[in-house]
Amino acid sequence: MNKALRIAHILRNTSAFQGKDVVVQGWVRTRRDSKAGISFLEVNDGSCLTNLQVVLERDRPNLAALVERLTTGSSVEVRGTLTPSPGKRQSVELLARDILLYGWTDPARYPLQKKRHSFEFLRTIAHLRPRTNTLGAVARIRNRLSYALHTFFQEEGFFYVHTPIITTSDCEGAGDVFRVTTLNPTELEHANDESLYAQDFFHKPTFLTVSGQLQAEIYALALGKVYTFGPTFRAENSNTSRHLAEFWMVEPEMAFADLDDDLALAQRCLQYVVSDLLEHSWDDLQFFARFVEPGLLESLKAVKEQPFEVISYTEAVNLLKKSKEPFNFPAEWGSDLQSEHERYLTEKAFRRPVAVINFPRDLKPFYMRVNDDGKTVAAMDVLVPRVGEIIGGSQREERRDMLLEQMNRKGISLESYAWYLELREYGSAPHCGFGLGLERFVQFVTGLGNIREVIPFPRTPGHADF
Repeated sequence: MNKALRIAHILRNTSAFQGKDVVVQGWVRTRRDSKAGISFLEVNDGSCLTNLQVVLERDRPNLAALVERLTTGSSVEVRGTLTPSPGKRQSVELLARDILLYGWTDPARYPLQKKRHSFEFLRTIAHLRPRTNTLGAVARIRNRLSYALHTFFQEEGFFYVHTPIITTSDCEGAGDVFRVTTLNPTELEHANDESLYAQDFFHKPTFLTVSGQLQAEIYALALGKVYTFGPTFRAENSNTSRHLAEFWMVEPEMAFADLDDDLALAQRCLQYVVSDLLEHSWDDLQFFARFVEPGLLESLKAVKEQPFEVISYTEAVNLLKKSKEPFNFPAEWGSDLQSEHERYLTEKAFRRPVAVINFPRDLKPFYMRVNDDGKTVAAMDVLVPRVGEIIGGSQREERRDMLLEQMNRKGISLESYAWYLELREYGSAPHCGFGLGLERFVQFVTGLGNIREVIPFPRTPGHADF
């Protein structure tokens, strides 16, 4: 079994394997029988979008007995000779000498037929949907994107740190957290009772993390530059196409850096990763450009070649007001930018990624550095076409007195975050960072409209199957 070659490797090196015996393993996509006694299989092993055509001469005794059982979805091992193909759709084909059928599929029951299925239907069969062209391509792009992100930060001199998934802190302060407890659910109505918490596993309220940022700051103020890459959780009762209860984030933090450095890092990061995808995931990107989002490749090339447009929050609000667009939510200073505002800025006003900086102090979390005007904080949201916000970041408040003021103003427990305040007492330094949502990044580079299609097993209100 270990002698099998991946189809992607064969197709990248056809000249090296042409005329030679090879072994491939995969799943049958289709079978077509000709009157001339030849059957054609399309076999895919998940390594690439392209199927490998397998040619079976049914007069071979060992193959004739198998043909009728080579149904769509069945798993096979094919041994044969790679030869030039006379067909227009492929340059090579595999002339089968022997086939091993690992797992037969009943065609009457197999839910993936040779037709287009809705994404809603495919979510109900998450154990089979990676076998489709679209979800298979998503998985490969997500893999390459993750690899490129790790490579980028490693090349930039960042250290990868693992921050806790179970935590006592709510980084965003919004309260939309999943509680972690070993208590009987019927007892949770008394959860504020300290004596009850003494019986719980951690002896205090604990939650699934909403961000690794605060813990990453600890390591940035010791190692200089660090990043996290892991799952985060938000208990928002939201059923939109942009939100998940469980999603993945990349969160770099760097010491001795300000908002300008943060912006520059975000710019380099997006351009590096998009360049990598254009080089290594071209076939999958072309698939999405053809079937999902026309103009996708041009949009990605523009990200690779053009810098962000940088505007202040105040400039953005003024621009939105002057646009005369029929927004459902009118833009007003002091209100959050809505997705329709973000799309207008990126798709109509500037036609490229936009970094909005210096947001009102009251809109953002307690840890963001207060600007000299006392009204805004050194924050940034990086917006991209079709998706909106893909990165959110800021310079962190390194001044203890100002951080204390922010915490009191936001109602943050000084006792619970005493360690965070103490970081400002022992060698505090200017530092900054951001969070990049992996799923929204995948949405952007594939053109897919619903975030549930870009994560293997979406977690949303009422849905935690598989």
